[in-house]
Amino acid sequence: MRNPALVQVLGPLAPFTEGFRQRLEMLGYAPQSRVVHLRVMAHLSSWLEERGLDGSALSASVAGGFMDDRRAAGHRDARSGRSLRPLMEYLWEIGAAPQPVPQQVVGPVEEVLADYAAYLLHERGLAVPTVQRSTDLVRPFLAAQAAGDRLNLEALTAADVTAFVIALVESVSPATVQRTGTALRSLLRFLHLRGTIGSSLVGAVPTAANWKLAGLPKYLTQEQVAAMVASCDRNTAVGRRDLASLTLLGRLGLRAGEVAALRLEDIDWRRGEITVRGKGNRHERLPLPTDVGEAIVAYLGHFRPAAAGREMFVGARAPHRALTRGAVTQAVARASRRSGLETIYAHRLRHTAATSMLHAGASLEEIGQVLRHRHALTTAGYAKVDHEGLRALARPWPGEAA
Repeated sequence: MRNPALVQVLGPLAPFTEGFRQRLEMLGYAPQSRVVHLRVMAHLSSWLEERGLDGSALSASVAGGFMDDRRAAGHRDARSGRSLRPLMEYLWEIGAAPQPVPQQVVGPVEEVLADYAAYLLHERGLAVPTVQRSTDLVRPFLAAQAAGDRLNLEALTAADVTAFVIALVESVSPATVQRTGTALRSLLRFLHLRGTIGSSLVGAVPTAANWKLAGLPKYLTQEQVAAMVASCDRNTAVGRRDLASLTLLGRLGLRAGEVAALRLEDIDWRRGEITVRGKGNRHERLPLPTDVGEAIVAYLGHFRPAAAGREMFVGARAPHRALTRGAVTQAVARASRRSGLETIYAHRLRHTAATSMLHAGASLEEIGQVLRHRHALTTAGYAKVDHEGLRALARPWPGEAA
């Protein structure tokens, strides 16, 4: 059967059939996929009716029991919990099934981390991935202060803080020590602000010897970038989507998360501008180069699923959800491998965009504006790849001919 309208649902979920049918169509599911999901709905409705239940009893454990019975009965399709997800999300949304209960925070360490995460999200305005990384970095420090089911932070001393960081040096890279130190200072400020510790211990966190400008920025040649772009199949939705995202990364130096966050309304076609949702929830406008605009138009005009929401880059298969930062990064990695290069991730293209602007004659200040750096020192590292500029400053090697 390929006609979703012919699938009949009986039992307690019958009143929600038409709404779910429309939802599947809106999400871009093919007719045969809609038939599969509606059959699962019919099976679940019958299963509930046999047990004298309705949608209000559809807890996570009940849904799991249904899937166990479905597998035991020998059904060959829709056998995992993931198959039930579209139906459950619809039933949650309309109130026909109870929302899943959030997992309870367990233990004093997780309670402090949950409070700290809420502070970073709502008072500091940090992005969710940044908050997750910060809490992960300071979790071992808090765990080291726990004794059984108590977290004795009131007795925390500067020596405890310093000893933790020094011990960390022996097991992780300098970059990780530096990031942990930054996160630990933030946590200590938070604990002092909350009154958990009597004095600020930020000064007790040692500074890690990891100089930002010690290395050279890694970048690709224009030939390598062209090979990655050429590897995208222009006859498929995935290929056109990846080509547009690679062009944004390589020409404008956007971060992977910024590409993933783009929405349709972020491009002003009349003015030729694009709004970038950057770090710290900042919205900044950049000029939209012609080749970038053409790549985006080719994707939006012919390959982007019509049923998708307002996010610019979405999955090619239903349900058409927005790409994540990780999905954009993996698209770059796939393109690099197709081109015969080592595995390359999105930030390498940001460095490539900066060095291309530098070689074209742009100043460091102009590059910093395009990359939206907050500090000039961040951009200064690119001066080391300006070989022509450095050659004019270099003094003759002792003993070489004048």
